[in-house]
Amino acid sequence: MTIEDTRLLEAFESKTLSLDQWNQTTHVSIAFLYLQQYDIDEATQRMKQGVIAFNEHNKIVESETSGYNETTTVAFMHIIDSVMKNYGKVFPVDNSRDFCETHPQLLSKHILRLFYSPERRMDPRAKREFVEPDLAPLPKGNS
Repeated sequence: MTIEDTRLLEAFESKTLSLDQWNQTTHVSIAFLYLQQYDIDEATQRMKQGVIAFNEHNKIVESETSGYNETTTVAFMHIIDSVMKNYGKVFPVDNSRDFCETHPQLLSKHILRLFYSPERRMDPRAKREFVEPDLAPLPKGNS
């Protein structure tokens, strides 16, 4: 892990990352770093705990349309895990900056629109528990 990646992960986990730094690129970077170190279940759990703590620290209001969303987090982690496993041998990278530059498709905050209809993602149940996609299945990691 690079010094830059170590600092980013430490800032996220210690909640010293500023709210304006929490964007799609940072989200992808943190997911990449967790998935480098842990299996999908542990990485997802760490991301979930981190996002919830980050939101609480920054006083993000929990409502039907804002705050932590379980479906978004789980689906997003599975997509990144699949990209890492399926493209890692073809496009090997060992740091989050190179990963983001190699896979710009992940940097769109709308990537889940390929898998979920607006109704499914905005369903109140999807916020509390993981809901399977209704447009296309999530990709599988094949390593």
